[in-house]
Amino acid sequence: MKRLLAAASLAVLAAACSAATDTAQSSQTDQYLPPVAENFQLVDQNREAWELRYYAKAPAIVLASHQVGDETSIATGKALSSLQATHGADGLEVFLLDPTESFTYAGVAEAAEAAGYADVRVLMDEYQLVSENLKVAATGEAFVIDPATWQFVYRGPADDNMVAAVDKLMAGETVEPVAYAAAGAPIQLVGLQNADAHANISFSDEVAPILIEKCAGCHTEGGIGPFAMTSYDVVKGFAPMIRESLRTDRMPPFFANRHTGEWLNDQNLTPTEMKTLVHWIEAGAPRGEGEDPLVAEVKPAVEWPLGEPDLVYTIPAAEIPATGVVEYKYPAVRNTSTESKWLKASTIIPGDRTVLHHVLSGYMDEMPADGEQAAQTKWKGSVGSYTPGAAPQVLPEGTGVEVPAGGAIGFQMHYTTTGKAATDATRIGLYFHDEAPKYIKRSAVIADATIRLEPGKAEQKEVAYMTFPHDATLYTVYPHAHYRAVQASLEAHYPDGTTELIVDLPRYDFNWQRDYDFVEPKQIPAGTRMVARMTYDNSELNRANPDPTATVTWGDQTFEEMFYMRMNYRWNDETVDNQVGEQYDRELMQSLMTGMVDNNLNGKVDPAEALRLTTVMEAFGGAIGAE
Repeated sequence: MKRLLAAASLAVLAAACSAATDTAQSSQTDQYLPPVAENFQLVDQNREAWELRYYAKAPAIVLASHQVGDETSIATGKALSSLQATHGADGLEVFLLDPTESFTYAGVAEAAEAAGYADVRVLMDEYQLVSENLKVAATGEAFVIDPATWQFVYRGPADDNMVAAVDKLMAGETVEPVAYAAAGAPIQLVGLQNADAHANISFSDEVAPILIEKCAGCHTEGGIGPFAMTSYDVVKGFAPMIRESLRTDRMPPFFANRHTGEWLNDQNLTPTEMKTLVHWIEAGAPRGEGEDPLVAEVKPAVEWPLGEPDLVYTIPAAEIPATGVVEYKYPAVRNTSTESKWLKASTIIPGDRTVLHHVLSGYMDEMPADGEQAAQTKWKGSVGSYTPGAAPQVLPEGTGVEVPAGGAIGFQMHYTTTGKAATDATRIGLYFHDEAPKYIKRSAVIADATIRLEPGKAEQKEVAYMTFPHDATLYTVYPHAHYRAVQASLEAHYPDGTTELIVDLPRYDFNWQRDYDFVEPKQIPAGTRMVARMTYDNSELNRANPDPTATVTWGDQTFEEMFYMRMNYRWNDETVDNQVGEQYDRELMQSLMTGMVDNNLNGKVDPAEALRLTTVMEAFGGAIGAE
């Protein structure tokens, strides 16, 4: 049977390759063949991010140039789909590379579906930087890569010559590099057309202002960046690393998809900024004429970015051992304020950020007795939090969180060991409104404590939701998971049947967890279901994975996992003078348990989901009801 299936697949592949060759005849030429495949990361039509070097253990990788609706691209897409059907189970990876600057993910996905190659990932090279690096000239140009050496062994049409190169790599044979002409539709790459002008990009007038605005906030003396961008000479020395960080989208560390929403704290580079930096580096990072703005403009990091706080508390110091697992610590500080105040912002300064992973906080009516932990069950409103890469938290305009007089502030402190003993004495600075604001900022978390990641599974998708019982205004979304999470998103399923993608992280990075604050807050009508989705990679290919052989469940420690999507909002008919939010919050929480286990989103707990629900209710002590 396997032989019959293989024969059928090969017949389909041969037909597809023949169709591709009809528009692109093979003849060996002096066609450019890049010497090595440089790393990059791009997002596909399904809004999933893919990094080339992730596939270091694949026997072969195929990339092929593509444009929606082009006949050669369609034939090539079908050829790659057939090739994947034949060799995918043996580890072959295939991608289409589309350098179209203006597109929609849905449009590309629908076109691939209609043309018959929806199973092939179409990587959107919207900045054209990867296509420029390959010197793509036409649609239907296939590139075959040997991941053992990261060398290109083939360039040309998706025809029998491409298949032969792939077959040899799959068989472990050596392939002599060859390049053929491909006669698809011409692709005009702006960067290649203007390559001679890249050496004239002005460091003083074009490059340095981008670095100052988007990079130097972290890359400064005392900042969290690994080097300080204090001069041209420093940047020149790190230029190759900067280019690689940009091409793989590791930097700047702001991972909300720029095609979904506008953000107050957006650090993404614009297309022009991205291409300016990369083209300048590829031209040799020339110094050019003019002053060096970095010398004058990049200042050392200030202790309190928002200015001197109204109150500063030092959290009791913690001694962190060199090795081992450190259980969460729950210290508290006495609230010295003698009158009720309304919080408008907070900043947490780690005592030792090498061991401090995160801090959560909550107001408490009483100071815990000596030796007693500040248990979260006694917490009320949060006064701030800290996670890797976090910035000061500023509450939305016109909102606040009440911090009554006296009592205490409790903290959850998560530490990780580094091989070296450390002492952490973290501080928190609080900023208050001069008078009570109009609205109360509230928070809720979409969570799924039932997650169970299978050993070695490279792509496991999970979903959970909450349903808003009353009209609300959504200000902020904060996705959180651990090392195995690779993608996160939040959708609003409105009562009228429409759906909106609220926030989209094609790539989730555990090392950079941050709030995503809307420029225009979202109106959430009563009855809206907020659906959170996360994808996990528990395979050995995930370089951050602590143990790909483990079955992973919910847990506090970073080698365990979480599914956590916080939302900051206010109830539209609640004001400081008319407080109804606590009752509304209880109604909101009633949907949480169903949302954890209702994976088919039918609004109820099916028999197959009942066991998971029972497990969760036992874990929560039955404190949270089901919808």
